[in-house]
Amino acid sequence: RQEGKVMNKKTKGCIIMSCILTAASSIAVNAGTSESGPRVAVAWNNKQDTYSFTSLVTTLEETGADYEILDMVQSYDLSYDKGGELIDAKDKNGILTPEAAKLVRNNTWIGSNAEELMEGVDCIIFSGGSDISPTLFYEEQEWHGIEDERDYCAERDVSDYILMSYCLEHDIPILGICRGMQMLSTVSGAEVIQDLGSYYADSGVQYHNVHRDPEKKDLVPHPVDILTKDSILYDVYGTLHLEGCPSWHHQAVKDVANTRLAVTAQANTDGIPVIEAVERHDQTFCLGVQFHPEVAVRKAVDHAENAGNFMDYDTAMAIFHALFEAGDSHRELDYAA
Repeated sequence: RQEGKVMNKKTKGCIIMSCILTAASSIAVNAGTSESGPRVAVAWNNKQDTYSFTSLVTTLEETGADYEILDMVQSYDLSYDKGGELIDAKDKNGILTPEAAKLVRNNTWIGSNAEELMEGVDCIIFSGGSDISPTLFYEEQEWHGIEDERDYCAERDVSDYILMSYCLEHDIPILGICRGMQMLSTVSGAEVIQDLGSYYADSGVQYHNVHRDPEKKDLVPHPVDILTKDSILYDVYGTLHLEGCPSWHHQAVKDVANTRLAVTAQANTDGIPVIEAVERHDQTFCLGVQFHPEVAVRKAVDHAENAGNFMDYDTAMAIFHALFEAGDSHRELDYAA
């Protein structure tokens, strides 16, 4: 595991001195609470040098969270080589085979190392990244066939799917970002759009790259409407409208009918609504957002020239603080149990 360095020497010294001076009383005071806040996990990512992932690390450093990047979750139903690559479980495009996907869907986290990796974790973030193998969808789909969008990692698909199922079953507070939201939706049985450009073309509507503009080589800011005050998202932001949401995706959640998901935000794009947030209200805290708040934090921290086009630092940070509060509550419940 990779540990986050979250406290400087001065801060650590103050904490240690405080503990020495109040040792007797701290035993009683902290009997049911955490001294250092929740333990935050970030699900394994095969590409940890991307702008979005390094932005997430920057954000976690800014929050001062006690975080760790988990190792890959592996299914004991599948075979891996010494480097952790799947054997005979993915096709030439890197997509999980239907047979392997069925094993993952049916057995979920049972027969994996998910429980071991999640020991002591109070909340988790599933970050953005590559497309999800369409064989994992509730209604399996063929590959979309777009050569420029052939970016799959079957190992991560297995890891994320299993880990998500574990967290849902154990009511671990979840924040899914972009792909993370799509994985939450996939595990929950939702329908996914494999390519927005193709979806718009099939609908007879011109698409203007509102959610991702490859020519600009940067995330695109756009507004998002929160659909109901009865949502985690409204509790976080206290408004029904967000401006400057950083976006970079060509897939999206299409439909959550017959699932436990609730759509709580969307963007009206060229006359077609695109789902921007989903929640599971059967969980204590389970939120997926299609946009990238961590990138807005990074741009503010870096004083990027276009930082003013995106949501401000405090707004972008709010969603992470809400997750950590839920993680604190989860930890307190664990102590009480």
